[in-house]
Amino acid sequence: MGPEALSNILETIPVKEDKNLLVGYEKSDDASVYQISDDKAIIQTLDFFTPMVDDPYIFGQIAAANSLSDVYAMGGKPITAMNIVCFPEREDVNILKEILRGGAEKILESGAVLSGGHSIYDQEIKYGLSVTGVCSPKKILKNHGSCEGDILVLTKPLGTGILTTASKMGELTDEQMKEVIKNMTTLNKYAGEIITKYPITACTDITGFGFLGHLYEMASSSEKTFIIESQYVPYLSGAKEFAKDFYITGSGQRNRKSLEGKVKFENIPFEIEEILFDPQTSGGLLFSVPVEYITYVMEELSGLEIKSAIVGSVEKKGEFSIIVR
Repeated sequence: MGPEALSNILETIPVKEDKNLLVGYEKSDDASVYQISDDKAIIQTLDFFTPMVDDPYIFGQIAAANSLSDVYAMGGKPITAMNIVCFPEREDVNILKEILRGGAEKILESGAVLSGGHSIYDQEIKYGLSVTGVCSPKKILKNHGSCEGDILVLTKPLGTGILTTASKMGELTDEQMKEVIKNMTTLNKYAGEIITKYPITACTDITGFGFLGHLYEMASSSEKTFIIESQYVPYLSGAKEFAKDFYITGSGQRNRKSLEGKVKFENIPFEIEEILFDPQTSGGLLFSVPVEYITYVMEELSGLEIKSAIVGSVEKKGEFSIIVR
């Protein structure tokens, strides 16, 4: 669902006040955080969706990596995970076995324990996880708090929505598909372990609302203007060409509509706009960090297989929350 629709619904929900709930949904953060002792808080999140690739084992890996990501976006470590399964009654059960095998392998890689799950029959396959993580109450990464002068960094390239759409049409090369799968199955664990060593001012992960949707949540809740240098934003091979040929998604257009009048584009080609609006599956972390730490952060991140990129900076609040130039 789009951010505006969700916001309107959530405004009507009664909420109990609890001082131990350190992060709820009021600022559209990536997960909730509840303090259980002076030095420990638990992170709770869940996510699930329909397949975006044909291979059930790969789909299981992607869905699990995506579900685990919110814990890393909050600066935490996942400790338990539970399967969420919707599966057609007459479908081959071996498909489900492969989905769960792929998911279980990513849970193991994360260091968490698979502790159970819930399943129902449904007309369409859906899979994901409910994840519990832990963190220090004093070291929570939130999606707000960016300061003037901070540098913005993205840890994975964009374009998964556009490219998986092209894949369904049989248009991707084998190399392009391998790159997309690598991007979606890579855990944000490794980038997360690096950035939590530094005084990160705000962090989120890029998923269904696209780069600009999640960036807007960060910028508006931080009450700052984010300047994005479009030539430095990384994207997957073929994403620009496929976007130019209108291999775009309905979700991407909903993202565009929800940000109408909130983002200023300065001579940005249509295809780059589409990449920035494109909904991501298991996308990277987006964070802001004080400029004096950026050299050290980037040096460590450069050792990872998927390269991170400096994509912009933070300025005092202006007319627009985001300027893309």
